[in-house]
Amino acid sequence: MKKIAIVTILVLLIDQISKIYIKTHFHLGESIPVLGQDWFRLTFVENPGMAYGLQFGGILGKYALVILRIVMITYMFFIFKKWIKIGRTSNYLLIPMAMIFAGAIGNLIDGMFYGMIFDSGTTFDETTGRWIDYGGISQFTTFGSGYSHFMKGCVVDMLHFPMVDTYIGDYHLEFFKYVFNVADSSITIGVILLFLFWKKAFPNGFDL
Repeated sequence: MKKIAIVTILVLLIDQISKIYIKTHFHLGESIPVLGQDWFRLTFVENPGMAYGLQFGGILGKYALVILRIVMITYMFFIFKKWIKIGRTSNYLLIPMAMIFAGAIGNLIDGMFYGMIFDSGTTFDETTGRWIDYGGISQFTTFGSGYSHFMKGCVVDMLHFPMVDTYIGDYHLEFFKYVFNVADSSITIGVILLFLFWKKAFPNGFDL
């Protein structure tokens, strides 16, 4: 359990520190190159949905995603307890799963609480069924008096790698166009590591 805790805490610290810094220092939509490199940028966007900007279902979809994350995190917690109890402590299994676990918690924190602790943010307009952007730079506010309510906060994204950004005729080609965060990266890397070391992670076949 110690390895799981270390990975989880480390990922959460990096994730939340980076998000809070961007949220309180960048205008929404602001983008700057990292070390002068246009292929790696910090681009501040707010995401009401899933990883890499994917979303669905407006505010009801957002509620569903928050609940889904809570269910997944709770399930993984009990899976970890089971594995520790029966001696399944391989790093090939626990570290990737801890990265997925931490990433899910990181984005859950944004969705549940950011609307309650920041004075401005992206909000959902019930009359138009659209998410509405905001101006200015956000600041912390008294808990519960933020721009929105419990479970209505948006996930902060900032990592942007437009390694290809050109035009073919009138067509704008950008790869990789998605903006994401440390939590998304942790989940993605965890999944990739599981697939790469599948046989070592599950030497007796897949079994949760």
